Amino acid sequence: MNIDELRRAVRGTVLAAGDDGFERARRPWNLAVDQPVRAVVEAADAADVAALVRHARLAGLTIATQPSGHGATGDVRDTVLLRTARLDELDVRPAERTARAGAGVPWGRVLEAASPHGLTGLAGSSPVVTVTGYTLGGGLSWFGRRHGFASGAVRAFDVVDAEGTPARVTAASDPDLFWALRGGGGDLAIVTAVEFDLFPAPHLYGGRMLWPAAQAPAVLDAFREITATAPDELTTWFELVQYPGAEPMAAVDAAFLGEAADAEALLRPLDKVAGRLSDARRALPVAELGAITAEPTDPGPGRSRAELLTGLTDEVAAALLSRPVAPLLTVQLRHLGGALTRPSDTAAGHLDEPFALYMFGVPGADGGAAVRARQDEIANALVPHTTGRRPFTFLSPGDRAASAFTAETLARLRTLKRSRDPRGLFRSNYPVLA
Repeated sequence: MNIDELRRAVRGTVLAAGDDGFERARRPWNLAVDQPVRAVVEAADAADVAALVRHARLAGLTIATQPSGHGATGDVRDTVLLRTARLDELDVRPAERTARAGAGVPWGRVLEAASPHGLTGLAGSSPVVTVTGYTLGGGLSWFGRRHGFASGAVRAFDVVDAEGTPARVTAASDPDLFWALRGGGGDLAIVTAVEFDLFPAPHLYGGRMLWPAAQAPAVLDAFREITATAPDELTTWFELVQYPGAEPMAAVDAAFLGEAADAEALLRPLDKVAGRLSDARRALPVAELGAITAEPTDPGPGRSRAELLTGLTDEVAAALLSRPVAPLLTVQLRHLGGALTRPSDTAAGHLDEPFALYMFGVPGADGGAAVRARQDEIANALVPHTTGRRPFTFLSPGDRAASAFTAETLARLRTLKRSRDPRGLFRSNYPVLA
């Protein structure tokens, strides 16, 4: 690859090995993942993205696009890593209940702009994840039980295709690509902006509750009671946590689209569990949605694994509670269901499974072997109660895109990849042809 030619082709910053800032620019969000890219391009704008694609097409280069580095797998050897942080335009239209966000816009900015109008997008738990990357992976929101996948709320994408041609993609203009981009990953085009629906959220209640680990069985029983009859406006997560230097604990995170009094009534089974260490539940502005879990907002190392559960039976509860969390930091159950079960005309499809299991740990001096072993132990114990499928947004290094889709959806995505990008110019974190 000729770096000088690449620099002449684009107006943005081009960094290669040996350049100041290259190591930081190629770094993913997960610092346990290495990215052996040939160069990093920080595009100046959408036109610059198109210029890069046209140059890469002629030069035989492959582009891996990462707005923020979330979801990186390290499968980027010899690629040009495209960063889109400078595509940061945001237009929130309260009267229309829509927003348009450039590829570099994080969810936190959208929520801050929408919150004063009593509106929300279908954001997840982290305010620093970009709207575009999250939505291409489907987007499992706190409000997914009420409104479905975030990808289903998209009205239009601005893209650059494998020919280097900018286009606006809608259900009318290009139904196949529109279907694929809504949850099928970033393998078919580079998205430079996304336009999506906002939803009423005049009231939001949420927060985290913590108990000593000895109370985990009682907390899990209350969680099971709540989720058995929860309305779609309520989403709860149960967690077993082991923070460094602290005693193990059990937690429940909750988000409710509605009045505080209604939320407190729905969550009353948890009030019967003695020994609560803390309770951060309160009425929240949508702009503070990220405060519920207070996830780290700076990159760090980690290893995750996810599974979808067919139910939360006594056997599942016993398997989770009989194993210590360490060396993991968290073992989490997310309540799904509601609108997420309804068929949709998107690549994200729907989820029949009522719960997602998510396990996370930080690799130690052994390179993460102990973390992997504990994740495998828990997952193996739950095999009779898991389906083998994982939401695209929960895939981790070593997983394949095939794990996220039905056979029919995967076949359709592969057909589109071969027709829309026959030279393999684009390489997503989880390529559909792998």
